[in-house]
Amino acid sequence: MKTASLIILMFLASLSSFAQDITGQWNGALKVQTVQLRLVFNIEKSESGYSATMDSPDQGAFGIPVTSTSFEDGTLKISITNANIKYEGTLGDDNVIIGVFTQAGQAFPMNLSREEIEKVVAKRPQEPQKPFPYRSENVIFDNKQAEILLAGTLTMPEQDGIYPAVVLISGSGPQNRDEELMGHKPFLVLSDYLTRNGIAVLRFDDRGTAASTGDFSAATSVDFATDVASAVQYLQSRPEIDKSKIGLVGHSEGGIIAPMVAGDSDDIDFIVLLAGTGIRGDKLLLAQQTLIGEAAGMSPNQLEENEMISRKAFEIMVKDQSDEELENGIKAYMTQVFRNIPVENVPGGMTEAEFVAAQVTQLTSPWMQYFIKYDPAPALEKVSCPVLAINGEKDLQVPPKENLEAIKAALAKGGNTNVTTVELAGLNHLFQEAETGSPSEYAEIEQTFSPKALEVVTNWIKEQVK
Repeated sequence: MKTASLIILMFLASLSSFAQDITGQWNGALKVQTVQLRLVFNIEKSESGYSATMDSPDQGAFGIPVTSTSFEDGTLKISITNANIKYEGTLGDDNVIIGVFTQAGQAFPMNLSREEIEKVVAKRPQEPQKPFPYRSENVIFDNKQAEILLAGTLTMPEQDGIYPAVVLISGSGPQNRDEELMGHKPFLVLSDYLTRNGIAVLRFDDRGTAASTGDFSAATSVDFATDVASAVQYLQSRPEIDKSKIGLVGHSEGGIIAPMVAGDSDDIDFIVLLAGTGIRGDKLLLAQQTLIGEAAGMSPNQLEENEMISRKAFEIMVKDQSDEELENGIKAYMTQVFRNIPVENVPGGMTEAEFVAAQVTQLTSPWMQYFIKYDPAPALEKVSCPVLAINGEKDLQVPPKENLEAIKAALAKGGNTNVTTVELAGLNHLFQEAETGSPSEYAEIEQTFSPKALEVVTNWIKEQVK
């Protein structure tokens, strides 16, 4: 019996060793509200330990380098420093890793398995399906100034002719040509509606995103404005486009960029600002923070404390100083902020170093530095072409009243009298019909773009291009 016992023990040991093999592909899915984001870790073993890469197939990102990978006593730990990402999980007997994914202090449960996860398709009834009743062409054009190639889609009515056209300009953050976010494709829905109404539309991937080249992380709104100007030049090269009837339609940050381009060019015949901003960046973010906090049920004391922290950080950022002075100032301030946070309220169990590094990375990025200081008024004052500015009444990211009033005032100061402003009842920042306007609702709402908003924009453009 001793020999048999020894064989059984050796067999069990080999099974245990096999079950603890961590190399290969591990699949998981983050779930935020109703949106699923698939992630894949590809783990290899070498003489010095483990290495890995991460894929995010739903975002079209593959081979993202992992900073550190370890597997000890059944626990997998993965860190991607520059994205402030951590994953920690324990491998069970069922060959499933039970764990938590953390990014920038926000923690989400995420289990990993060997089985590939199928993409969950959200119900989006407005999303157009092929075949389309118009021409749709994938195009590439260059931004000679930035030495990058931008990839997009040009849609035009089916019949031969010369058509008015618009360039769609996306909001903040890396967006593809459909401005895809929270399971929605607003620009796909908008371009489809406009093209069915006789207007050609060029929409394109932001630089460094999807099929476009360039470095998104190093760019500011000024850089994105050169991308838009290049898109206009491309439209002018197309024989199907009426060169005297080219406009810009910008959403959110795109509503900042459109006036930049229009104010410096005689080639823009009209602009549409969808939730565009009229106040300086720091004031906008403070208002946004308060409104979203209120919708999330934060107490008056919490709102006041958050506003004070942000306001002081922005005061540091708007000073005239070198990059090194800014980084040191933010680092010192955020260290002080962290030490005043009760232990139980530390986001995602972050260490002081992790918290400070995350804040420094975010607040000292080129885009954030520019946005915080940027006042849209001077650019708006230079715009002489017709302008439509529309906002949703329940927009918590770009509060409608103060921004529409500021836009109108800046245009009037510059002498522009061909201005239409509209506040649409019941619509949020994405122009969906919403209950509260909170960003937490975006993914849960089936509607991508209110038909009323589509109609207002389209009818106004048709008036301009008669």
